[in-house]
Amino acid sequence: MDKKTSLRIRAKQIRKTLDIGVYSNILTDKVADLDIFKNANNVMLYYPLDLEINLLGLLDYTDKNFYLPRMRDKTLECCPYNKSDTLKQAKYNIYEPLTECVVCPKLDLIIVPALAIDKNGNRLGYGGGFYDRFLAGMVDVATLVALPDALIFDEIPNEKFDIKIDYVISNRDF
Repeated sequence: MDKKTSLRIRAKQIRKTLDIGVYSNILTDKVADLDIFKNANNVMLYYPLDLEINLLGLLDYTDKNFYLPRMRDKTLECCPYNKSDTLKQAKYNIYEPLTECVVCPKLDLIIVPALAIDKNGNRLGYGGGFYDRFLAGMVDVATLVALPDALIFDEIPNEKFDIKIDYVISNRDF
């Protein structure tokens, strides 16, 4: 078993022990207080899977344009989203917007899901590479991962195609 696979198993075990609802509220408030969020006009979020941090409370900030990803083949598409939009359950049990995809606008901030991350911004995803491919095409966009401190690992292996995350936010400073 490779190092990333064992780290994924470890992260999933840790997540099962956490009160994700409590951490979601704490981390939503922390992200909302960040200048990078306050100054952003166009923000891409993700719709959380079970046991993922839920930052959808950020949608209450009506001065922003929000987007959710939609998977097509091996790529992510950018779809406008607000709380009243309908979602459908798609591949991997991910809820995706039914809104029409747009040519990705100039995003100011992309909030990226992760199983774990290290203090250097090396993200551990689910292994499909969707976000790495998407982020590789972005220019001058801030990226952020918000996770409980228990999912901030000392080191996550980084491969040449992995895209580092700019901001790592946890329930406590490290």
